[in-house]
Amino acid sequence: MDKPKQSVAIVLSESTDLTLPFSKALEAVRDDIDITENPYLSEAVRVLSVGGYRSAIGGVWNAVVDDLRNKIIHRSVELFNKAVRPSRDVQTYEDFQNYINDDQLIEGAHKIGVIGWEASKMLKQAKETRHVFDGHPKSSQPSLVKVLAMIDDCVKYVLSQPFPPKIIDIDEYLAQMATPDYDRNAIAIETALSELPEVYKIELANRLFTAYINPGSSSILRSNIEFASPILWSVLPKETKFQIVRRLDQELTGGSVDKTALAFEFVNTVGGQRFLSPPARKYKLAPIVERLKTNLDKWNIEDSCVRQLEPYAAFVPDGLLEDYVRALVMTYVGYTGGSANYSRTDFYANGAALHIPRMFQAFDDKAGAAFVKAFKGNTLLRSRITNPEKLNRLRSLGNIVLEKVSAKFADRAFLEALVDPASEKKFISLLNKLS
Repeated sequence: MDKPKQSVAIVLSESTDLTLPFSKALEAVRDDIDITENPYLSEAVRVLSVGGYRSAIGGVWNAVVDDLRNKIIHRSVELFNKAVRPSRDVQTYEDFQNYINDDQLIEGAHKIGVIGWEASKMLKQAKETRHVFDGHPKSSQPSLVKVLAMIDDCVKYVLSQPFPPKIIDIDEYLAQMATPDYDRNAIAIETALSELPEVYKIELANRLFTAYINPGSSSILRSNIEFASPILWSVLPKETKFQIVRRLDQELTGGSVDKTALAFEFVNTVGGQRFLSPPARKYKLAPIVERLKTNLDKWNIEDSCVRQLEPYAAFVPDGLLEDYVRALVMTYVGYTGGSANYSRTDFYANGAALHIPRMFQAFDDKAGAAFVKAFKGNTLLRSRITNPEKLNRLRSLGNIVLEKVSAKFADRAFLEALVDPASEKKFISLLNKLS
């Protein structure tokens, strides 16, 4: 009759003086049947009791290899194949035995998130310990300290760690996003996407962009992409963000107005405006700035243009900056008039006026210089700010600009005179010199 298998815990309970030093390290082995009854590990403990250090090293390493294989299969074999690119794709446990060496196993486990960077480094050391002392019979006898260190690392980084979460299948996930049943729960999405290894995050981000700008995509899919993509974007490396946003340049030369517009919408959704190329920024902003300039006091148009410009407030190309700032100033100041329906005389685009101060918060010295130039030769602005209410509106913008420019800003005295009601005469004098 076969002798029943003994778990690691049972073997440890029968420890001799020789196994006692290893008990503490092995106590951390996770309480899963696949490990507690792992024959490699149980055997390693048995041979420790008679000083079989070489065999113990081999047994513990075999348990690590077995555990890593099972964890990779659980997480995603497909992803392992993409990360390691073995000579032949693996699908089963036996394929790992036949085609994957220990270095590939460690590398792949790290790349797909089964183990961390530190674990991958320490496991490579453990692998070398096994190679020297269990693979070469003529090597010296390993010391108790050497064996203990190797076992401690193997338990700490692998045998004590639970199975990682399963990786989502990108094809299945995108298919689900195209349905009304997609779970728009931010925590669930963050959990699913943050667990993705780098290579999968990059692939998914690019596929979301591709799906979003596809004219054939449904409104349901686009809506779900708009919900999920900012969550994924927050965990992407800078290089990937740059690469995805610069795909928009390909659409500019592709000739499709619809796809280009959708590409800009995607960039706005994820907040990737900073990665736009100068030609892309000019393509997007020049028509809006021109429309704002030529539709002064047409409130509906001003409101619309300012809303479209606000996401790009910190990224206006130099060639558009002066027209952009001048148009915002004129829109914000508005005009003085009368109305049969309202008692007010101070008129401006209410919607635009809510956004423009926030846009001025993105100013630097270049934008500050454009603000000062907005006064030069601008007789309409000068006539409007003769009204104290209009001058006060202009001062509120001047205060923001003064906070944003550097101490060495060339026209700082002009701004200081503008924002100080007691320096109005000085401001008018400087304004006359400027004009």
